[in-house]
Amino acid sequence: MNLSWNGTEEIQAGKDAVWTFINDPAKIATCLLDVQSTTIRDAHSFDAIVGVALGPVRGKFTFRIALIPASDGNHMDMKVSGGGLGSVVDLVAGADLISNGDASTTLNWKGTAEIRGPAATVGGRVLDTQARRVIATTFENVRKSLSGSPQAPANAPGDGS
Repeated sequence: MNLSWNGTEEIQAGKDAVWTFINDPAKIATCLLDVQSTTIRDAHSFDAIVGVALGPVRGKFTFRIALIPASDGNHMDMKVSGGGLGSVVDLVAGADLISNGDASTTLNWKGTAEIRGPAATVGGRVLDTQARRVIATTFENVRKSLSGSPQAPANAPGDGS
């Protein structure tokens, strides 16, 4: 099953601060939904074990996440590969960073995922709803982290739709 998403997110932080943050695997790892553990592999990649609930399919998935920054500091790609419970997920996402000139940054992003195995059998609507929830939580956690908010990153918002 193939799915795709896109959107625009505004972050209340300057472009340099956002760029520094999204280039740090340890910081990005703290923004993911339902992370149970992470292992930083190098300056641009990490492994994560996350709790997954897709309809009746529940368990742990293990992902390798690579951050691929453009040399001009205006674009970041991310590749996520892994799976669990007999399912495989391959995701490629990217974001363009645009300085708004007012200490805020806009991220124009898009992503595509291919899901194979039992997780793909739960149906596109269930997968899309869960993916939107993960995306919304991740961006909200990035916003909170960059705003210096004393709150811990969010771990379970609504479905993001």
